[in-house]
Amino acid sequence: MNPVHAHVKSKSRVAQFGEVLTPPHIVEAMLDLVKQETQRIDSRFLEPACGTGNFLTEILRRKLRVVEERYEKSQLENERYAVLAVSSIYGIDILEDNVQECRQNLFDIVDAAYTRLYKDKAKDAFRETVRYILARNIVHGDALTLQTVGESPQPIIFSEWSLVNSSLVKRRDFAFHELVLQGSMQELPLFSDLGEQAFIPEPVREYPLVHFLEVAHAYTDEL
Repeated sequence: MNPVHAHVKSKSRVAQFGEVLTPPHIVEAMLDLVKQETQRIDSRFLEPACGTGNFLTEILRRKLRVVEERYEKSQLENERYAVLAVSSIYGIDILEDNVQECRQNLFDIVDAAYTRLYKDKAKDAFRETVRYILARNIVHGDALTLQTVGESPQPIIFSEWSLVNSSLVKRRDFAFHELVLQGSMQELPLFSDLGEQAFIPEPVREYPLVHFLEVAHAYTDEL
């Protein structure tokens, strides 16, 4: 294995889980191939073996740069579209420590940019919303079995987050296995809006509209 092309945490993790972490320069080169999509705030990305977030963190950085360029002068607008950027990023990993690290890495990127811009005006409610969405979107699971990992595996459920009437969020949950069985990853409506769709997926659950800064408190019984 060439260290220029891949990073590893340990040989045992490579042998047991096939874990290889893509280095930053390779990540950037690959994402540049779809640069326009990585700079769309609402363009959804799913990494089915996300590791600690090498790809997802760079995607988020790119999205947040666009958010800052457009909405820096309005804190509320910046918060709203930063939440939209976070909510567009999804990941699955079979290793729990990777999942926890990925969530934290993504949160740290958002929090650093937010705190730098607004300092003592920064809101804990915004940070709580970001943490909650990351806890829902970055899943401890197996992308091959389409189930969570643990003592009682369950079908992986992903939440779709949509802004409605500026500051309200509509959440709909979808069973990942139903999406996969209906089409390829490039065709999943939850993760792409390119081209015509062959089917319209049915959510397994829909939720009432909530203000985007109240998301964490609206669903406190779920995490």
